[in-house]
Amino acid sequence: MGLFDFVAEAGEKLTEKVLGSTANEEATATVEVSPERVAELRQQNIAHMVSQLDVDGEKVAVKVSGDTATLTGTAPSQEALEKIVLCAGNQSGIAQVDCQLEVDAPAASAAAAAAGESTFYTVQAGDTLGKIAQQHYGSAGKYTVIFEANKPMLKDPDKIYPGQSLRIPAL
Repeated sequence: MGLFDFVAEAGEKLTEKVLGSTANEEATATVEVSPERVAELRQQNIAHMVSQLDVDGEKVAVKVSGDTATLTGTAPSQEALEKIVLCAGNQSGIAQVDCQLEVDAPAASAAAAAAGESTFYTVQAGDTLGKIAQQHYGSAGKYTVIFEANKPMLKDPDKIYPGQSLRIPAL
């Protein structure tokens, strides 16, 4: 599908996975972690996040090298593919996602493309889902469309952060 750019400093942090705790004094302590271990942890975290999507039929392999996550395999739909890309890109330290996923059901994807393609939006400081919905749909009340399109990555419509990438589906 292509290469997607993300804000590497935004996204889910790995502090707890690296240190085994979230205590502030431990989080600020200097810890030696090899780049290979960080890549392995990011890879595991992305795979876990993809499994949390609860998408039937996805067969995704994740490989992290530096700040790039490469996704290979298949997704059952274009929507699932986009959510999988966001799971990888919204990981702290990932600046690019090389999506080599194929869609299992090309006919369903063609129908979805005919209805209009989704876009990705990078959250800016001061944004709310309502403000983003107003910008894309002309109505702040349609924020629920964006929220639903980004579940389970978003668990609360009031908890988005600058640098986070969101899927904005066509209406």
